[in-house]
Amino acid sequence: MTKQLVEVFIAGCPLCDETVKLVKELACSNCEVKIYDLHQENAAGKEKRTQYGIYRVPAVVVDGKLAECCSSQQPVSREMLVAAGIGQG
Repeated sequence: MTKQLVEVFIAGCPLCDETVKLVKELACSNCEVKIYDLHQENAAGKEKRTQYGIYRVPAVVVDGKLAECCSSQQPVSREMLVAAGIGQG
């Protein structure tokens, strides 16, 4: 079974912390969660951020696709994360 990759891009804000908490709560045993802190960004994080077109945080990417909440500038919610497929892998 293929692991579901969930990538979370944060920058130490309260909303970022809440998003990480939500993602971890929803993640299934088949989910691999990676956190990219833009304050401690390395080359891999910067490349990923550019690849996904992320210009604001928090941002959540599920299996290489930017979650709808993050591309439409809406606040991240449990419902939007579930709609993006987190926890259904």
